[in-house]
Amino acid sequence: MKQKLINFSIVLMLLLALVLWTLLPWYLVLGIAALLALWLGLTRSGRLALAATRIGVASLPQRWGASSVIVVGIAGVVGVLVAMLAMGEGFKATLSSTGDTSSAIVLRGGSQAETNSVVMRDQVPLIGSLPGIAKNAEGRPLISPELSQVVNLPARGDGTDTNAQIRGVGELGWAVHPSVKLVEGRRFGAGLREIVVGAGAQSQFRGLEVGKPITLGNQQWTVVGKFKSGDAHDSELWTDAETLASTYNRSSYQSITVKTEGTAGFEQFKAAMAGDPRLKLDVETTRAYYAKQSGQLSTLINALGTVIGAIMAVGAVFGALNTMYAAVATRAREIATMRAIGFRGLPVVTAVMLETMLLALLGGLLGGLVAWLLFNNHSVSTLGSNFSQVVFQFKVTPELLWNGLKWALGIGLVGGLFPALRAARLPITVALREV
Repeated sequence: MKQKLINFSIVLMLLLALVLWTLLPWYLVLGIAALLALWLGLTRSGRLALAATRIGVASLPQRWGASSVIVVGIAGVVGVLVAMLAMGEGFKATLSSTGDTSSAIVLRGGSQAETNSVVMRDQVPLIGSLPGIAKNAEGRPLISPELSQVVNLPARGDGTDTNAQIRGVGELGWAVHPSVKLVEGRRFGAGLREIVVGAGAQSQFRGLEVGKPITLGNQQWTVVGKFKSGDAHDSELWTDAETLASTYNRSSYQSITVKTEGTAGFEQFKAAMAGDPRLKLDVETTRAYYAKQSGQLSTLINALGTVIGAIMAVGAVFGALNTMYAAVATRAREIATMRAIGFRGLPVVTAVMLETMLLALLGGLLGGLVAWLLFNNHSVSTLGSNFSQVVFQFKVTPELLWNGLKWALGIGLVGGLFPALRAARLPITVALREV
């Protein structure tokens, strides 16, 4: 019983060490690598460890089948981990790039998203009269009263009904959202059941080609244009706010998007809003609003990816343990011979550890490469905060690849430790008699 507790404690300590290792910043990892390189090159024990490592690496082709278990297992861990985290990174990047710091979104006080916000129509002129708002060439304030409606559209893949978002924008909506650029067809007309579709929405849903009719709210609409924005608006359908309101019997707006006179204008507008007792509304930059919308889902995806990666990492650790134990057993005479001619325990331990971590490094590089080739810029969609599909791309960043390599090296470190200690404690006389 006592031995089991000791073993369990050791396993927990190793897992804790693995977690701490993955949290180390890059400069500490490089510092540890530099210290190891100095020890290998400048000390007698280090040079012996390096020589023993060369012997072990030279014999790898003779046992490549067993060694490939480590490489493939760790590649799988790194590939899945990087892919999952790249999903969260892509979703976060898409929403975080939406909007800017010189435009504001106005919501009902206490609302966390457009879906639960209400802005009354009689408040729109009051908002438009506040200072800090940019004006067009005719001197009109650049504000866009907007509605967001979730509709069902057939998915392009299997035709099943999927949530999509149609946004009704005001007359000056195109000027308020300058990142939205028409790339095909024309803009929708005021008072007409016409829509323009984002490039992401067109790739995700059927029947959104320019010129085609589409049924929404028991009414027939016509797709008259296609736009690109490079952000979350790519997943939307746009139409005239008043037409959308009459179709779905909406008597109020959900948000007001305002183009302000730079950052200073935003602060002036926000202060004026807070100082008007008639307007119980919240104001924040569109950049901050959309970044906040990505927070919960991005955190969930990252947590899920880390948990899945950790579970797979445990399996990879046991795979590395079994493989390296087998390698130590098959090389018993070789290790005993090195011990007999003067290789002490520390160089032998280090040699086995370095060999394992080399295989782990190969697995990490392979897993990262596969994740980058298969998933980088791969387009997918998921439910956003308004319960409609948001189209985004996986982002396999250098930081994610670096984290994947750290996981790989950590698995190699833990997986090679016990076999290395066994090799160092192997009785020389017994090992020399083994065949």
